[in-house]
Amino acid sequence: MRYCEASSMIASSPEAVWAVLTDGAAWPSRDSGADRVDGQISPGEKVTIRSQAAPGRAFLVKVTHFDPPIRLRFSGGMPLGLFRGVRTLEMSSDGGTAFRVREEYTRPLVGLVRRSIPDLGRSFDRFAQGLKRRAETGR
Repeated sequence: MRYCEASSMIASSPEAVWAVLTDGAAWPSRDSGADRVDGQISPGEKVTIRSQAAPGRAFLVKVTHFDPPIRLRFSGGMPLGLFRGVRTLEMSSDGGTAFRVREEYTRPLVGLVRRSIPDLGRSFDRFAQGLKRRAETGR
């Protein structure tokens, strides 16, 4: 298994952070590292994300867990279960909102596929900071 993660402490309620997080169409306007998000972030829906970390590539994921305002999970991968990527976004209240995003990669082809995935560390940090800025300031 391989993973990447980032976190931020947000001076806003989990409900306010959740509203920003689930507005996928606005991700590009808040310096999230996403160029475009197609689809609705809601239970069971499929969403296509185009990331600045992987120009020209589109990632089709499914919303597999939707528990407002605590946890959101996207899952995607290859047919026959050969590779799986799961991105979990979690929030907890601690005098504000503690936010964490973590993406885990598993299954038999993880070593091969992982080499083609760009380093997402900076992208995840950018996402967490963009979420923080939008939730705290509205910009």
